Amino acid sequence: MQGLAKILVIEDDAQARINLSNILEFVGEQCEAVTFDCLEDIDWSIAWAGCILGTLHSNLSSSQLNNKLSQANHVPLLTTSGEQAHIVEELTNYVGELEYPLNYPQLSEALRHCKDFLGRKGLNIIPATRDNTLFRSLVGQSYGIKEVRHLIEQVSETEANVIILGESGTGKEVVARNIHYHSARSNGPFVPINCGAIPPDLLESELFGHEKGAFTGAITSRKGRFELAEGGTLFLDEIGDMPMPMQVKLLRVLQERCFERVGGNTTIKVNVRVIAATHRNLENMIEEHDFREDLYYRLNVFPIEMPALRERKEDIPLLLQELIARMEVEGAQPICFTPRALNSLMEHLWPGNVRELANLVERMIILYPNCLVDVNHLPTKYRYSDIPEFQPEFSTESVEEQERNALQDIFSADFGMDSEDIFQDHDNNPQELPPEGINLKEMLADLEINMINQALEAQDGVVSRAADMLGMRRTTLVEKMRKYNMQR
Repeated sequence: MQGLAKILVIEDDAQARINLSNILEFVGEQCEAVTFDCLEDIDWSIAWAGCILGTLHSNLSSSQLNNKLSQANHVPLLTTSGEQAHIVEELTNYVGELEYPLNYPQLSEALRHCKDFLGRKGLNIIPATRDNTLFRSLVGQSYGIKEVRHLIEQVSETEANVIILGESGTGKEVVARNIHYHSARSNGPFVPINCGAIPPDLLESELFGHEKGAFTGAITSRKGRFELAEGGTLFLDEIGDMPMPMQVKLLRVLQERCFERVGGNTTIKVNVRVIAATHRNLENMIEEHDFREDLYYRLNVFPIEMPALRERKEDIPLLLQELIARMEVEGAQPICFTPRALNSLMEHLWPGNVRELANLVERMIILYPNCLVDVNHLPTKYRYSDIPEFQPEFSTESVEEQERNALQDIFSADFGMDSEDIFQDHDNNPQELPPEGINLKEMLADLEINMINQALEAQDGVVSRAADMLGMRRTTLVEKMRKYNMQR
């Protein structure tokens, strides 16, 4: 960071301000030190290398301080006070906390994280003039998505029936639309229908239409999806959920390219390409007599399998770029994910696939418009790393003070039980104090270690998520782990 920009130090304590400036200059960093009263006069458009928040003597409330710092969401923030850390830890640019006495290892690590924050790769937003009527491009550079694009190119110009396989949320309809728009039928309609979302007794009418008076409520004639898709493509989503009686009728249409409306006698010929999709294993359904084998082979002329998002995690940055661009075209405010937020997202297994990712992006845009989204702003289940902890090499507290604070934290922590519950047996009978007495400190420490170990194990060693589970601040849990010499 040397020579690139200055570090802004905001500290009301005069001696601490001088000491911190001297330390930064000693390690080769240029800095500018001011008090909190000067916040209004700071030019945040300058390319600050970082901002260190120290002791606050004025009567600024948490909301007032956040409002004053809102212009600095592009500058990485460090704090030297636990109170200040509590105020700003929800800001998108909060990097971590320094603790006194400062030492070179923790300071250099903090500055390195500031440099990483400033060196993040911003997402290139596609211009808002683009046509956003359809997410036509299959975004990604992974082998799986490249193979899908290759198969689309091969089958698009043919009239073969296509079946798209893959988990829910992987983008099967995107593939179907790409096939349609790259085919000779692109000028015709693309008509989708979800076979699992329509009641079985209405599915036939939806597909083939009905004549007036065919059933109660049929006051007029109505075209079905096959007629509406004339000259184009009919997309049968979730074909595995289609009831058996309808499978027979669909097979006839695929074979003879004609059908009759419900309640009608006139045979209607259709020129429609059929693309089906399902997240189910149709071969297993055939063995269990839940899907017709002849229909399966009629549909399974050209299968395309969409990979799950967990199998192509390297595509997540490109997908985020595309999703943010689409939502910006729809009027949403842009956001940007920091590198460690991206790394955390790439650790997630994504059971909901691209649909789950799109929902997360929309949520982040609502919560943090025009902001940088860091790992600590992601929902808890998407956090697979912690905000860096910059800890001193030794503590200024005496052993007695540490033990007293640890005991206070034990009783203030919420373990889902009252303090009286600790001293009750399984029959809810109060335990009597043995005549020889007990070591209360050791007993409570053992209980605390056990609870911390359980929380860490449940959260795969991620400290911030374990702290949420225990109802305490992350820094408090880190101190407890250090006291008991516990590893993540």
